[in-house]
Amino acid sequence: MEKALELRNVSVVRSGVRILDSVDLDIFKGENLAVIGPNGSGKTTLIKLLRGDIHPYYNEESPAVMRIFGQDRWNLFEVRGRMGVVSMDLQSMFRPDTTVREVVCSGFFNSLDVFRNHTLTPEMEEAAVRSATSMGIEDLMDRPIENLSLGEMRRALIARALVTGPDLLVLDEPMTGLDIVMKSKFRAMFDILIEAGVSIVMITHELTDIPSSVSRVVMVKDGRIFANGPKEELLTSARVSELFGEDVVVECSGGIYRMHLADSVIE
Repeated sequence: MEKALELRNVSVVRSGVRILDSVDLDIFKGENLAVIGPNGSGKTTLIKLLRGDIHPYYNEESPAVMRIFGQDRWNLFEVRGRMGVVSMDLQSMFRPDTTVREVVCSGFFNSLDVFRNHTLTPEMEEAAVRSATSMGIEDLMDRPIENLSLGEMRRALIARALVTGPDLLVLDEPMTGLDIVMKSKFRAMFDILIEAGVSIVMITHELTDIPSSVSRVVMVKDGRIFANGPKEELLTSARVSELFGEDVVVECSGGIYRMHLADSVIE
């Protein structure tokens, strides 16, 4: 099976601090997985590696190996065409008067708008409408994003990531700030995308975010891979308690996992 990402002995160092430390990880094209861990565990840095935004720390004695879609060297624009990334940081980067159409179409150019030097072909326009329709926001295409709800904006960002037909969709905390009803709708939406053949990697610290179709879990703690395996084996009270360093109870109902502290309830 083709690997979308291959990491061997990969570390990331910033200001003398190891954010990721000797990480080994394979992500295969076509599989769906969740990367979970406490805040500050290194999940966001892993996304930047996936995107090719940052490079591993160079150690001459023990060199790192990093391959994206089988390539040791890659064209950044090509990588971003094959890998759609939805990061909540993007929300604040667009101008408030940017329309949903411009947000979605900007995915073709990895930009924060559609600028004068960008040429939108009729095929691109059609693809943008299809992508927006798949997210249920086709009727919002001409609306400025300042007039969107949080859920609508998230859908616009996902449509932007999907507009190029990527091999892999990377979701960074996609349900942060959404209420329990909207989270349920987003989980169902991700399950539909997976069924349609979209490969998803979701980064989260909330078990309730994980769609039922996701079968593999990678646990990250203190910049290292803490555990890696089938969802049913890792999402247990014992393993999740180890991961978060607290006494946690994990429950599963209808394929959806939830956790709460032993002496209180959290969503």
